[in-house]
Amino acid sequence: MKKYNRLEVFKTMGKTGFVPLFYNSDPKMVQQVVKACYDGGARLFEFTHRGENAEKVFSELVTFCNEECPNMILGVGSITDAATASNFINMGASFVVTPVFREDIAIICNRKKIFWSPGCGTLTEITRAEELGCEVVKLFPAEVYGPQFIKAVKGPQPWTNIMPTGGVDTTRENLTAWFEAGAICVGMGSKLIDKQALVEGNFDLIKQKVKDVIKIIQEIKSV
Repeated sequence: MKKYNRLEVFKTMGKTGFVPLFYNSDPKMVQQVVKACYDGGARLFEFTHRGENAEKVFSELVTFCNEECPNMILGVGSITDAATASNFINMGASFVVTPVFREDIAIICNRKKIFWSPGCGTLTEITRAEELGCEVVKLFPAEVYGPQFIKAVKGPQPWTNIMPTGGVDTTRENLTAWFEAGAICVGMGSKLIDKQALVEGNFDLIKQKVKDVIKIIQEIKSV
């Protein structure tokens, strides 16, 4: 699978404005979700490392995307150690997202020129991440901090790029609040990939939700 460099990932985040994220132990389920997001216009996808079968599922997903979603930039999330990050990078991940700030993960990603986005919750963590080459920090859990946190950070540090994840929903009101506060993009999981749609196998609904979210974000960005 094609590897995308850090600049390509960064530009795509800024252009599309959001990153769908999802995990399931069933490889076929993950593939159908990724295809729905791809057909809806998403060009980034974060596969979250949340189960013992995650490596096998991701490996099969890489093969699937080579054939069905050739322009999808695949990344991995919920990574908490450098060894796991390196393993997924070797399998084809073009970016790594973490729930916490870890210097060991920063080192392995920088060594291999891989885009990484650490979970940060303080200005000190954000600044340290940027000192280690981070382009986009992940605000997590975003619902705890709220859009005002981003606005406050960008006061003294207008160059800081933040991606809120955890609690971001698909409504225009919620998305407007985040982007007007200064978010470069948002991470979206269960609010985007509806559990009922998964139970029913209604992947067209997921595709439509992705289309709607992209449309709303582009409208907000164009104002």
